[in-house]
Amino acid sequence: MQVTETKRARIEKVVDQLSNRLLDISHQIHARPEIGNEEFFASRTLMDLLEDFGFTIERNISSYDTGFIATYAAEKDGPAIAYLAEYDALPGLGHACGHNVIGTTSCAAGIALKQVIDDVGGVVKIYGTPAEEGGVNGSAKAAYVKDGHFNGVDVALMVHPGADSYDTIPTLAVDVFEVEFFGKPAHASENPHDGINALDAMLQFYNGINAYRQQMLDTDRVHGVILEGGQAPNIIPEYTKARFFTRARSRHHLNDLTRRIKAIAEGAALQTGARMQFNFIQNGVDDFFINRQLDAVFRSFAESLGEKFSDDDFGFGATDTGNVSQVVPTIHPHIKIGSSTLIGHTKAFCEAAISTKADEALILSAKALALTGLALLEDETLLNSIKAQHKEVVEQQTFTDWSI
Repeated sequence: MQVTETKRARIEKVVDQLSNRLLDISHQIHARPEIGNEEFFASRTLMDLLEDFGFTIERNISSYDTGFIATYAAEKDGPAIAYLAEYDALPGLGHACGHNVIGTTSCAAGIALKQVIDDVGGVVKIYGTPAEEGGVNGSAKAAYVKDGHFNGVDVALMVHPGADSYDTIPTLAVDVFEVEFFGKPAHASENPHDGINALDAMLQFYNGINAYRQQMLDTDRVHGVILEGGQAPNIIPEYTKARFFTRARSRHHLNDLTRRIKAIAEGAALQTGARMQFNFIQNGVDDFFINRQLDAVFRSFAESLGEKFSDDDFGFGATDTGNVSQVVPTIHPHIKIGSSTLIGHTKAFCEAAISTKADEALILSAKALALTGLALLEDETLLNSIKAQHKEVVEQQTFTDWSI
């Protein structure tokens, strides 16, 4: 992949000059892990960095207190290149998914691209996106998409740390919801006939899901836990609550799967006389629309910087970056930060996220992301081809409108 060599040199130089500060920020965020929607230190630290380099900051995006959009627009018109910054940690595990690396890398790439964008024209944006790991009101990127914050963006770019380096892989669509049953308490021995057992309703619901598994696709996933199951064995339980995930290969199929699970809950309520309440607790996460051409651009620059990629199949996870990919050409490749046996969401991964290898990956990824942005700014034909491929992928999708 070709870019103007003098501009490439400027991009690589600014990342190298900033490397000590960048690594310090990554390590600071790692040392102060904050779960989704509580990332006040991380978001403030990254915004301070971007303000120092002349970005205009919008805060409180889509009512997320720790969300932000940083923008720099050249006087000369051109495409809008977006970088996605994540910075939330996992409960109890800290940065066991390496978001300290992701947030810092995306900000560094935006700063580096800004150094040359006045020469070529265009806009560079960094999206600070809270709560990628989910939880209550989690997956902020989905809300950003719904609210139109990616309107006018030409591509969205980010890199995730991993056990190996590889291109964007398919991800699952995910719904997260809670099911509550409301019954009527009574003495379990003296007058059980006067009660309505909310725990019976919950167990019917749980068993109903297990019975339905025979009809599920092999790629479907339904899993959950009972959070509240009653207070005492001699009282007919009047209230129970469970939290469940449904996962599927596509959003249109997931809507159907979630609708069916809700119907099982309704049936359990009908069987037992309990009242049921079904609530989504976070934004729905969509499957990833992969753009191989855009992946290839990033990979070419990463390889030119010395990275080696694997072509193995690494299975399926989920990310709200998938929501972005459905409206804008997007990449989500992984860069190696440790042993190939490294597993995400573990203590070992948390430790790897501040290792020498992770620091090296951060610097390399920031350069490769910035160079990818430069290539798209300089080559209109390439950008238009990537956008045409994205449009083709979108048009191939089948959507089902289910009311849940």
